[in-house]
Amino acid sequence: TLGILMPPSVMLIVMGPVIGVSVAELYAAAFGPGFLLASLYLVYLLGRAHFNPKLGPPVPKEERVHSLAAMVVEVLIGVLPLLALIAATLGSILAGAATPTEASAIGALGAVLLAIAYRRLTYAGLKQAVLSTTATSSMVLLLAVTSNIFGAVFSRLGTADWVTNQMLALPLPPIAMLVIVIVLIFLLGWPFEWPAIVLVFLPIFYPVVAALKFDMIWFGALVAVTLQTAFLSPPVAMSAYYLKQVVKEWSLATIYKGMYQFMVLQCIAIALVIIFPQIATYLPDQLRTNMVVEQEKTEQVDDSGNRLEEDPLQQRQGEQAGGDELEKAEEARKK
Repeated sequence: TLGILMPPSVMLIVMGPVIGVSVAELYAAAFGPGFLLASLYLVYLLGRAHFNPKLGPPVPKEERVHSLAAMVVEVLIGVLPLLALIAATLGSILAGAATPTEASAIGALGAVLLAIAYRRLTYAGLKQAVLSTTATSSMVLLLAVTSNIFGAVFSRLGTADWVTNQMLALPLPPIAMLVIVIVLIFLLGWPFEWPAIVLVFLPIFYPVVAALKFDMIWFGALVAVTLQTAFLSPPVAMSAYYLKQVVKEWSLATIYKGMYQFMVLQCIAIALVIIFPQIATYLPDQLRTNMVVEQEKTEQVDDSGNRLEEDPLQQRQGEQAGGDELEKAEEARKK
């Protein structure tokens, strides 16, 4: 479920323009909560396996890899190219060298080159990738168009202002109001998928959060973690149905029983991000500071050595004009 939270997340690309923040900063803000969740998962799983080894049995000896050379080859062939592709895609966005659209083109080209290198590129696979991309893009664009129509009518009728004023009129502190918004988004995640929530419902809550003067980058990361939690919550936990298709002999009740434990970890992560906003805002602040420093260095660079020399003809004309002015001034003084 970290796929909709960690970059390159499509959800964050769609969410950025909705809440009026940079996608690059939103990507940077998602790293902290993403690594926090991954750490919570690892600590929990290692603890459970330590106290109950049957839950995490070791790999059979005959299936283990004992050759160091084989491990090195596996890392060089199977891991490093993917890491290079991810670094090129995300690094260009975080560094401000490319927009998300341009970075996605780099990622697509790199994926095709890796498929060719691994001899996995086939016409059927390429056709399926194109069809899946077209279907996803069409769904997002259709939701974007219809949500804009809905938002225009919603605002024209004055409902958006009414909702904002009513929520702001509640005798609650700002942090309590934020918790209410997060709980509502979490509940909406049960029957709806993230595109509907981000494109239809998030614009309704956005004015409330903006009026409360919260950091919108922090709020975006908080919404992303909340939607990921809703991705695990029944009755419409899409991850449960995905897992059911993979392991058909497992019942949905068994899958839900295992998912509840991780939902607790998700709620702990949400609470930590609310209590310690630096989890989400530290990296964007650092990137913003580095960009300001680089801009200051660029402005302070002495480029006098790079200036073009003046045209000799223009220089002589300027000297002649200056001499004429001096002669006129001297004649005027004599008169």
